[in-house]
Amino acid sequence: MGLPKDRTRLCNDGMTLNMKKPTKNKKMWSGRFNSPTNKLVETFTASLPFDRRLYAHDIAGSVAWARALAHAKVLTKDEADKIAAGLQSVRKAIEAGRAEFSDQDEDIHMAVERLLTETIGELGGKLHTGRSRNDQVALDLRLYLRDEMKQIIEAIKTLQSALVAKAKSHIDVVIPGYTHLQKAQPIRYAHYLLAYYEMLERDRERFLDGFQRVNVMPLGSGALAGTNYPVDREALAEALGFPSVTQNSLDAVSDRDGAIEFLGAASLLMMHLSRFCEEIILWSTDEFGFLELPDAFCTGSSLMPQKKNPDVPELIRAKTGRVYGHLMALLTVMKGLPLAYNKDLQEDKEAVFDSTDTVKNSLSILSELVQGIAVRPEAAARAAENGFLLATELADYLVGKGLPFRQAHETVGRVVRYCLDQKKDLAQIGLKELQKFSDRFQKDVLGHLDLEASLERKQTTGGTARNRILEQIRRIEGK
Repeated sequence: MGLPKDRTRLCNDGMTLNMKKPTKNKKMWSGRFNSPTNKLVETFTASLPFDRRLYAHDIAGSVAWARALAHAKVLTKDEADKIAAGLQSVRKAIEAGRAEFSDQDEDIHMAVERLLTETIGELGGKLHTGRSRNDQVALDLRLYLRDEMKQIIEAIKTLQSALVAKAKSHIDVVIPGYTHLQKAQPIRYAHYLLAYYEMLERDRERFLDGFQRVNVMPLGSGALAGTNYPVDREALAEALGFPSVTQNSLDAVSDRDGAIEFLGAASLLMMHLSRFCEEIILWSTDEFGFLELPDAFCTGSSLMPQKKNPDVPELIRAKTGRVYGHLMALLTVMKGLPLAYNKDLQEDKEAVFDSTDTVKNSLSILSELVQGIAVRPEAAARAAENGFLLATELADYLVGKGLPFRQAHETVGRVVRYCLDQKKDLAQIGLKELQKFSDRFQKDVLGHLDLEASLERKQTTGGTARNRILEQIRRIEGK
């Protein structure tokens, strides 16, 4: 497939590359070869359309490397200054859309070096001294992941804040709690929302924990064996904001654990978002009617005028599988790779890039959606008042009267069966009817058939009692 006449190429980040006609210049590594690369191979192996988003990280690493070479007396200070200035010019040109990339550019690393050489002349050819694309790309990916993980951690906190705010404003709304998607026991809507806060907190902690392992500098590892030049890797790491350096060059250039761990954390996060979205979808249906989604986050039908479709949570639910796929893909890429670098590792970037975009977009739009959700407390309360949600309360009442729990459980089960046969709910049967099943039922049993009272009996830490929920909110806000 050829390039369009205007010689632009669409990248996977939605931006375009300005492409210039290929030159007759040989590739930077062409000395060993007698014939040029087949055009199909060039197209098949090129990563520039997607790894171009690493340009700022690549340039930052290259500036630091030039300074390190000067410190090692490989370059003069003047040479390092000229290279650094040239790299900044290249960065500005790329950001302004003025930089023209060539078909000869295999990746962003080669493109930046070529643009640098075109900007400052042959001096640009000294930048790659002692460095390999192997440790260069390992560095760029870690720099990229550091930035993206910081943004994702902040986006998680934003969604958590939205959930806490909604919980505070709906502290007295009661809803049915479910197991097996069958009504189980009554809970507060705030309690439900804070369950997702806790899931997100574990997600945030996973990203923070993974950040520590990503935040180790591989530059200076060379192709696989280290470098012959006396580069101070610790000083280089400090310049790039890394607290430590990798300890084995062979591992450093072939390690993608940080990317895999990132995708694992992203998969868990998306799983939690998907579970939440599934309930938003269910609870906004007429069959449940607990919630109404804001019009601005829904779409209509091209045929049916009455439809209000929850496209946003549906898409988040679907995009979860997309992130899962990237995790499995990269695990599969890595499972049979011998040390050290292999071209297979090029497949890491699209998986990571697409996952960061998917996660950030999902968190952002879900945070907005949560704020606009309208709760229907009457419908939720009606659902909580029927369906035998207080059956466990009756069993616990009998335990309080001295009956072993298993006997109490069986007794209340027979009460429920009776109610089903009589087409009644628990609240509709009287004391005399209850006493047919056990003489331990007394007048005070009616207090155990009160919805609010049942909630307030859940006083253990983490329970759905009002004061426990407020306690959890104070703990969260005190962090």
